[in-house]
Amino acid sequence: MKMDFLPVTKRDLKERGWDGLDIVLITGDAYVDHPSYGAAVIGRVLEHAGYKVGIIAQPDWRGTEDFVRLGKPSLFFGITAGNLDSMVANYTSAKRQRKGDDYSPGGQAGLRPDRATIVYANRVREIFGDVPIVMGGIEASLRRFAHYDWWDNAVRRSILVDGRGDILVYGMGEKQVLEIAKRLHEGIELTGIRGTVIIRKEIAFLKDYIEIPLYDEVKEDKEKFNEAFNGIYQNLNPFKSKTVVQKHDTRFVIQFPPQKPLSTHELDSIYELPYARTWHPAYDKKGGVPGFETVKFSIISHRGCCGECSFCSLSMHQGRIVQSRSEASILREARCVTEGKDFKGTITDVGGPTANLYQATCSLWNKEGFCQDKHCIIPKKCKNLQLGYKRSIGLYNTILKLPKIKHLFMESGFRYDLLTEDKSMAYLEQVCRYHVSGQMKVAPEHSVDKVLKIMNKPDFTTYEAFVKKFREVNKKVRKEQYLVHYFISAHPGSTLEDTLELSLYLMRRKIHPEQIQDFMPLPLTLSGCIYYTEKHPLSGEKVYVPKTFRERKMHRALIQYRNPANRKFIREALRIMKNEHLLGLFMPKIKKG
Repeated sequence: MKMDFLPVTKRDLKERGWDGLDIVLITGDAYVDHPSYGAAVIGRVLEHAGYKVGIIAQPDWRGTEDFVRLGKPSLFFGITAGNLDSMVANYTSAKRQRKGDDYSPGGQAGLRPDRATIVYANRVREIFGDVPIVMGGIEASLRRFAHYDWWDNAVRRSILVDGRGDILVYGMGEKQVLEIAKRLHEGIELTGIRGTVIIRKEIAFLKDYIEIPLYDEVKEDKEKFNEAFNGIYQNLNPFKSKTVVQKHDTRFVIQFPPQKPLSTHELDSIYELPYARTWHPAYDKKGGVPGFETVKFSIISHRGCCGECSFCSLSMHQGRIVQSRSEASILREARCVTEGKDFKGTITDVGGPTANLYQATCSLWNKEGFCQDKHCIIPKKCKNLQLGYKRSIGLYNTILKLPKIKHLFMESGFRYDLLTEDKSMAYLEQVCRYHVSGQMKVAPEHSVDKVLKIMNKPDFTTYEAFVKKFREVNKKVRKEQYLVHYFISAHPGSTLEDTLELSLYLMRRKIHPEQIQDFMPLPLTLSGCIYYTEKHPLSGEKVYVPKTFRERKMHRALIQYRNPANRKFIREALRIMKNEHLLGLFMPKIKKG
């Protein structure tokens, strides 16, 4: 009998006529059966392959009752912290506990533990003994090797070691979990699967590999930490990478090369599986799941990002190679979205990590991967990178012609540096005319070029060129629309003087930023590595890093200069820089002394 949701209780199993399950997935998020939620995607992929799959969402880790709810699976437990690293989900950039959780029913905080992947995995191991444990999701991906943990302010071991797992899936894991399930079903060793990490006591069986500094070395020596990061960073290409090995005590953490990009057909198949496209009805009385509201009527058109921003985890997780769905598949999903009972005529997004990279291609991507010695977009767009603007415009126009659809907006952010050339103007005009609801999201992040270089962002003149184009296009389409700017405060490389320069620029432009992200050094990101070592791991250059909470507050205050609560931090920052004569520029009420 067809069910709308994967089983979550024994009663669900009984209704399907099942005695047990092949696979149980445990997630730190509420169970939302939608392609924006990783556990749902993996569950549907495994179900489609013929496996019996159930989901345990946000189990109470302080006891055992929730973990035994669906019994012992015949193949494995799959464990993820959810769509976010659990420490990011639980704590603000000031390391304070968050008051809410958008991925939990009713937005309730405290329903997932800190370091959820480790906690869940250890609980499963304690209860079920030697049952295979497969770790996955963003938390597992970014913590697969020894890594700097900002919340502990220390280098931690691989999450696979601390969680006592059998295998870790890094990246988008559809192919990996299918191969793992197949091998476990056939009793075959879990060695050599692309996009996975395992632990072994010896490595004599490996042939083509590199060994990076061991855990004890990177824990004590920041030069060794940078050396290890370099080894990982240089082996992200799905076509040319070697196996990477890092010793932890007496055992070896072994990462096999990344999974190869999915074909258009494979991607289409994943996103067209029979998702219920809503939260589990068990959450109805709690008000549902707030985070779902932002994606309810959205469509994922592609994955991967060739932008490689230093502070972003995408290149380490989804990868640099953009993989796009077919127009036909997206149209089928758009029709499906319109059948939702509360659909009012607006599709809120058709996008991915970056809205305007849909159908971006490079002749190398499906044969050799990406270039090891240069970036696709920085400092300028590579001539081999072909943007899919013509196909995007055709897709958007076709969606708008579908019955029941009145509007199609783009909530994903745009790479503004890909919207400055004359041949991009038709796309920008299309977006401004039909797909921007008054505000367009862009992320200049900073205004000082030396900081932007560390961020791996374009120089600031590129942003200013885009602003000019944006104004020209909106004048042409006769619309009054605005840019929503995203900035990062206290990023490595940014001094107080640099942030003051940004602040004065914002004043001149009469920009009053609300979308501020206090820099948070995520594990296994380039910026996170710089934050910890105070050196750029690829160049060896020393980098200034604002680390104290006091200084971080001053950076934020200078950017959000109109907020009265920031006055004391602005005054302190200007005093430190010996620029107190500028006090009157920030707020009339700020006075010397």
